[in-house]
Amino acid sequence: MTVLDTLAKQANRLATDVQTSLKRARVEGERRLLQRQHRAALEELGERTYELVRAGTIPEEPLAAEIGAVEAKLMEIEAKVAEIESMRGDEPDADAPAEDPSRAAFPMVGDPPGPSTPGPGWDAADKFFGGPKDS
Repeated sequence: MTVLDTLAKQANRLATDVQTSLKRARVEGERRLLQRQHRAALEELGERTYELVRAGTIPEEPLAAEIGAVEAKLMEIEAKVAEIESMRGDEPDADAPAEDPSRAAFPMVGDPPGPSTPGPGWDAADKFFGGPKDS
């Protein structure tokens, strides 16, 4: 076997490995996207179910424990919001706009030139992964 034959076989093996890795990465990316979409669908289902139970459209009994947990968390959130609001009242100049902490940490960096927008790479990624479509 010649050196060129050996190099050709190694190049073919490497090309096959790269193609396999790219395909696996694409499939894993699609899987993660589908998982996020599934979680979002479950969240929407849960919110809609909660609304229907509160409206009396569907019975509460089979979901009583889950509804109770949701309402308990809502009460905890409301308590934390009230706590935050009470803490804001203690701060001096509560109505004054807060200074951006990054300006104090990095005073040598000026203001950005304009509104930041995602670059062309994001558009390509959205197309590839079937991102949000404009209606």
